[in-house]
Amino acid sequence: MYYNKNTVIYLDGQFVKANEASTDLYSQTMHYGYGVFEGIRAYSTADGTSIFKAKEHYERLKNSAELINIPFKYEVQDLIDATYELLEKNNLTDAYVRPLVFCDPNMSLSRPNNVSVMICAWEWGAYLGDKQLRVTVSSYCRPHPRSIKIDAKVCGHYVNSILATTEAKDKGFDEALLLDSDGYLAEGPGANLFFEKDGVLYTPRLGNILPGITRATVLELAEELGMEVKLGLFTPEVLAEADSAFYCGTAAEVIGIASVDEREFPLNWNDSLGKKLQEAYSKLVRKSHKTLSSVYQ
Repeated sequence: MYYNKNTVIYLDGQFVKANEASTDLYSQTMHYGYGVFEGIRAYSTADGTSIFKAKEHYERLKNSAELINIPFKYEVQDLIDATYELLEKNNLTDAYVRPLVFCDPNMSLSRPNNVSVMICAWEWGAYLGDKQLRVTVSSYCRPHPRSIKIDAKVCGHYVNSILATTEAKDKGFDEALLLDSDGYLAEGPGANLFFEKDGVLYTPRLGNILPGITRATVLELAEELGMEVKLGLFTPEVLAEADSAFYCGTAAEVIGIASVDEREFPLNWNDSLGKKLQEAYSKLVRKSHKTLSSVYQ
């Protein structure tokens, strides 16, 4: 699904065949989930393949590493250039890109001495599909912000997401919705939450959620479109009275939510603010956003 015998990945400054690459089984990342990653999308545009908000994603990768004391010796622009070259080598135009910073062998609970960077890419449609989602409130909550670095996109944090999504699917739903440790709305396992009530858009404030790059983009688009947006702490009861809702994320893009725990939202998705933002986002990401500074420009 993700690679074949011809697939090339970027690993520590070299382009190598995916099926020939290897890593150490004693890596801290393998044993403890001590690593950071990003999810990035590249789109086919009139000017060729363009990576959407590449700089913001790689800067967040760097910030994630620094927040949890993982050395990050890479230049953001070098990684952007390498990603464009990787896409070219794999003949990919529309693709999902996964950079991963992983640690060297270390069985102690201390910061690593050395790390590696890997970048891979593959063709991937909308992560959550293209139909409105049936969502359930999860029995799992997001970790307390004092227990982790909530702003960091850390490998090990996603065990929480896997548990929530698996639970939801086992119950017959498409996806989960997690609350924070105080019972307020937080986010999906891999996407941020927005909902609409009486023509106003609402979204959980930062502090207990990952500050999504797509979330920030949706907020920018909402402002451009003249939409009123309120950020705050909201209970599940407030969501139950909403007119519509949607998730957004790099992998999910913008996807409508049909219902939460079988309670259907009354507003037709095509008449919602979410639909307008979905269309605006789709147009935006397919504009050229190249940020190359090398021969690949």
